[in-house]
Amino acid sequence: MSDDRPNILLIMTDQQRGDALGLAGHPVLQTPYLDRLGAAGLHFRHAYSACPQCIPARRTLMSGRSAHGHGVYNNRNAPMPWPTLAGELTRAGYHTHLCGKLHLHPQRKLYGFMSADWADAPHVNGGGADWTGDYGRWLRDRGCDEFEPGMGHGANCNGWVARPWHLDERLHFTNWTTEMALRFYQRRDPTVPFFLKVSYHQPHQPCTPPRAYWDRYIDAELPPPIAADWSRKQERYQPGLPINSWQTVLGERQMQQFRAGYFGCINHIDDQIGRLLRWAPPNTVVLFCSDHGEMLGDHQWIRKARALEPAIRVPFLLNLPQQLGIDQGRRIDAPVELMDVMPTLLDCAGVDIPDSVEGQSLLPHLRGETGWRDRVHGEMGGMGGEDSGMQFLTSGPCKYIWEPGLDRELFFDLAEDPDERRPIPVDGERAAEIDDYRQDLIRRLAGRPEGFVQNGRLVPLPGRTREVAEPLPAP
Repeated sequence: MSDDRPNILLIMTDQQRGDALGLAGHPVLQTPYLDRLGAAGLHFRHAYSACPQCIPARRTLMSGRSAHGHGVYNNRNAPMPWPTLAGELTRAGYHTHLCGKLHLHPQRKLYGFMSADWADAPHVNGGGADWTGDYGRWLRDRGCDEFEPGMGHGANCNGWVARPWHLDERLHFTNWTTEMALRFYQRRDPTVPFFLKVSYHQPHQPCTPPRAYWDRYIDAELPPPIAADWSRKQERYQPGLPINSWQTVLGERQMQQFRAGYFGCINHIDDQIGRLLRWAPPNTVVLFCSDHGEMLGDHQWIRKARALEPAIRVPFLLNLPQQLGIDQGRRIDAPVELMDVMPTLLDCAGVDIPDSVEGQSLLPHLRGETGWRDRVHGEMGGMGGEDSGMQFLTSGPCKYIWEPGLDRELFFDLAEDPDERRPIPVDGERAAEIDDYRQDLIRRLAGRPEGFVQNGRLVPLPGRTREVAEPLPAP
């Protein structure tokens, strides 16, 4: 008896901004394969990483739970005892496999996958006994026997130094991830549907695309970083800046190199995704997203962990087989987030969604059966470069930010000011609207052990707030 349930292909990048797609209107970046995927399917233009740091975002995607739900608010390791996306699909009879990055603890734990070609990064990651994982061994099998062969270029794994990839293009982490996925297509069990997660490490630093992609962007007219009076703290680059500093002002040529490397990595991944899509069976759900964005010099910041759009907004594309009965070729403006990935894909497979999941399947919304959420709530226990955590609420067109360690509120009308150059005064003409967001946040945070709310008001909390819940929430 044939199993006609759809296959599921989940493609994920690391640190890709929501505006870093041709489909999203980027003036220079080329992403033809992803553009076609989204144009023929569904492009969610207001998709968010509610806790924009690698580990908490990936815990959310795999468990369908918020940062508060899984108890990790920054890059910290902790158990994850809840049902997972891969585990539920495995139990339902899917052939499940991971290629590339997982970035969960402990290393090599499968979290419900039946098998994995695993490596979290091209560099030694976490100092574990496994070093660079399957990718490192794959390089050594091809004669690359130096220490950390994937890092022989010398660029930093969290900083702004960028340059072309130093080895043959076929040896790049991006190519390896794709090659492993294509091999899974060949050796999978053909009698059951598959769930394949293909997880690329870049455009996370090091920004080291193959030479062809570096050359495509290094002398192009790239959009400059966004600068605003409210966020400016330095006027010019000063030599001696730490390579991986969060607050970063670069010289013009250095910024061009950083951005060329970043965009080159995305273009490279897009071409490799073209290889994946070419061989994907017709009856395949394809979901593409990233774990969080990248500030890329905007507002004088790099990396992530802020409540600003470059860090929290991510690409989110969904392409569905006809059998699911969803009208496609649409752009969706309702706010969605990473905890919606697990319930949506389980719903596509006809698998029951565990009670532990906090996210929402997007399918009923897309069929017009239920309404969309009004706002996405996000938070972090700490922001790199500033002694504070952050909280935010966004509807897509508007966003409210509260930073308890700085006792600062910010409100942006993103429809009028998409680059967040002009915060709207919280006590000005739109004070009532802003207070509606504030009261919403108070309701969500009331009773939390951090003490965010006292006597019905938000109160300053000096320093960072907790980054791991102790004890973790009960399963």
